[in-house]
Amino acid sequence: MYEIQILYSIAFLLTMKLNYQQLSDRLKGPLPGPLAHEPLRATPIGLVKPRFDHRTPPKPGSVIILLYEENDQLLFPLTKRPEYLGTHGGQISLPGGKAEPGESIIDTALREAEEEIGIPKQHIEVVGTLSEFFVVPSNFMVSPVVAFITGKPAFNPDPKEVVKILCGSINELVKEDAVQTKEIMAARMFPMLAPHFQVENEVVWGATAMILNEFRMVIKEIID
Repeated sequence: MYEIQILYSIAFLLTMKLNYQQLSDRLKGPLPGPLAHEPLRATPIGLVKPRFDHRTPPKPGSVIILLYEENDQLLFPLTKRPEYLGTHGGQISLPGGKAEPGESIIDTALREAEEEIGIPKQHIEVVGTLSEFFVVPSNFMVSPVVAFITGKPAFNPDPKEVVKILCGSINELVKEDAVQTKEIMAARMFPMLAPHFQVENEVVWGATAMILNEFRMVIKEIID
């Protein structure tokens, strides 16, 4: 009976537009923040450990969790970065980036969604924001924006920034066994034990996984 109730709750969330208002209301309240972030933090396990000595304040930036409905599922895009020698080369990320002068966190998220994955900002409805998150390796203070778009989006990724677009699923995100753990190699030199989500056979770890875990906890509150 309990499993049936959960399935019904998820289906209700996916099919009733009113729940975007419910989600918006929830995002205005206290958020899990570190309670959601810390369990997904990767841990160095090798003799060589990364060190970060930032001498400047964190740079402001935004990412976007852009919800859309397709085939009775609630989905959101993730991007795979090109391979390069920097900190985040080849990783899976939410669309987003550095704020430009004078931009709000929402301005940045909408601009980046348009530049990275080709979704015009006028088609996007903002629902709310999650907790700010400090990305230690790249010295960014990231503000996650939650939004939705009506209908299936026509993605047009920027080939300089995006190798491919993955479709994350809220159904999969809220499963009890959604979080897995494996050893990965960060920046091609630091072995890490990384809690992560799996999306289209790609490992989603680090800051993106930590942000998604907060969103996961919020969604689970709504559907439970």
